Amino acid sequence: MTGLASAFRTLVATAAALFAVTAVTAAPAAQAEPEPKAPKEFVALRSVDPTIVQEMRYTTRHNFVGEPVDGYRQPLCIVTRPAAQALHRAQLTLLRQGYSLKVYDCYRPQRAVDHFVRWAKDLDDAAMKEEFYPQVDKSRLFADGYIAEKSGHSRGSTVDLTVVKLPVLPTRPYVPGESLVPCFAPKSERFPDNSVDMGTGFDCFDTLSHTDDPRIQGEQRANRALLKGTLGAEGFVNLPEEWWHFTFKPEPFPDTFFDFPVARRSVAGH
Repeated sequence: MTGLASAFRTLVATAAALFAVTAVTAAPAAQAEPEPKAPKEFVALRSVDPTIVQEMRYTTRHNFVGEPVDGYRQPLCIVTRPAAQALHRAQLTLLRQGYSLKVYDCYRPQRAVDHFVRWAKDLDDAAMKEEFYPQVDKSRLFADGYIAEKSGHSRGSTVDLTVVKLPVLPTRPYVPGESLVPCFAPKSERFPDNSVDMGTGFDCFDTLSHTDDPRIQGEQRANRALLKGTLGAEGFVNLPEEWWHFTFKPEPFPDTFFDFPVARRSVAGH
């Protein structure tokens, strides 16, 4: 068996295990009225590349809101097919180098963005401040561009992701109420993540998250360059303010913001 084939088998097994664990935290799927489904151009990433690790943060309480986010019914990555195929090509490149992609968020329904907006306007809710925005006054989240009423994620071709080294090591679950550590603390101190060291954690509201921040040097800068270079070669454009945020170009839906839920039924038959 070749090294690449072995890596594929390992990643598929890891992805299946993570899906089984995170599925327990998903919100109930029952709805009073029929939900909209995704256009046929959308797919579950796992159907195109089952080796890409998925840690869908917004189905859990370990995110800046501190609770599962509206519209995330099940922990899976949904994207447009061209974006999924480009991620598959990037994954093949990384596997040959002993790494894998890991996605934190993919398509994001408009109702989830609305949840973020409501949370940002509630200045009394600062439960997760110590980890995700310790140096930012919550009243500044809109002005500073951390929260907006529309998100490119809702168009289906934007992903938040990182790189993990093979073999993929497990990460412990977040325990609600546990002591929080700033997202820009040294990797050994902040919440454990099997990502390579990118200098900050995911969703860190801080200027250190800017991809090319000059304070990020050495291994951390090299890791960011690996992610950006690998994805850039496959048509993804990085958002300079967030090292984890990439959009596939050209987008199939550059002007449409969707609101179907993140659930397997949304892309059933695709």
